[in-house]
Amino acid sequence: MILRPIRDDEEDAEVVREISAAAFGASRALRGDASPGSSPGSGSPVDDPAADGARERGRTRHLAATDPGGCWIAQDEEAGPVGAVLSSRREGTWGLGLLAVVPGAQGKGVGKALMARAMVHGQACLRGIVCGSRHPVAARTYRRAGFTLHPAMRLTGTVDPTGLKPLDGAVHEGTARNRDMMDSVDRRTRGGAHGPDHDELLRHHGLLVVDDLAGSGYCYVSGGRVELLAATSRRLATRLLTAALLTVPHGRAVHVSDLTAEQEWALDVGIAAGLDIVNAGYVCLRGMRPPAPYVPSRSFL
Repeated sequence: MILRPIRDDEEDAEVVREISAAAFGASRALRGDASPGSSPGSGSPVDDPAADGARERGRTRHLAATDPGGCWIAQDEEAGPVGAVLSSRREGTWGLGLLAVVPGAQGKGVGKALMARAMVHGQACLRGIVCGSRHPVAARTYRRAGFTLHPAMRLTGTVDPTGLKPLDGAVHEGTARNRDMMDSVDRRTRGGAHGPDHDELLRHHGLLVVDDLAGSGYCYVSGGRVELLAATSRRLATRLLTAALLTVPHGRAVHVSDLTAEQEWALDVGIAAGLDIVNAGYVCLRGMRPPAPYVPSRSFL
C-alpha cells in the first residue's frame, strides 16, 4: 500500500467520492451513524444526489488545493484506491473533514496510516476538531489520537413553524462581503477563522447573517441541512437557527447535527419546531473546549 497526495482535479475528486460511498453506504442518510471505519464527513441528507455529489467533489478539490499536505489517498497495488483522508489547517486549528476506508480494506491499518499522515499536517496546530460517528472503531481512533470525545446529538424531523417564536431581530441574506465578519466570529468561537472555506461554502449553500449592535453571527443552510452556524451570543444563534428552519421547504426532512451539551439553545429551538433529538456520535476536540454557540460543518469543522 502506498499513500499519495490527492490532486486538485475531477478524477481524484471522483475517486474520493467513490471511496466515501463504498465506505459508508446506506448509512450516509443517518448523519453520524456510519459503518465500520467511518468518520467525519460520512453522512449528509441527500436532497439532490447530483448536487450532493457536486458538493463532495468541490469539497475535495478545495481542500486538495488549500491543504495538499493534509489530503491523501491510500492505494493498493492490486485493489486500487482503498482509502482517503481530508484535513485542513486554519489559523492554528486543525480539522479532519473525511477519513474513509472501503469495506474490504478495513481492519488492515489503512485508516491508521491515513490518520497519522493527516495529523502530521496538523502537528503545529494548537487546536484540533473532528466530527466523528458513534461507531466504536471511530471513537477509539480519535481517542487514541489524543482527542476528548464530547457526545453529540442531532435534530431530525420536519419543521412545525407554529411552535417557533417570532424572530427578535433582523436576519439578512449574506454574501462574500460578509467574510471578514464571519472570520471574526470564527476566531471568537473556535479559535481560528475558516478563511477560504467560506468561498467554497458559499458555492453550495445559502447564507444568513446577523450583524448589529447586539453582535454578529452567520448560518449556512441548504435544503433541510444546517451546514455551519456560529454567533457571538446564544440569543443571536437562536435567531439564526430559527430563521434557517423557517427557510426549509414544507415537509422536507431537517438535519442539524453534532450538537454537544453546550448547544442547549439549539435543542430548545428544535423542540419548539417539533423536531426529534437523537444520539449522533461525538464532537472530538483537542486543545480546546466545545465551541459555543456553534454548529460545526462535518466537512469544514
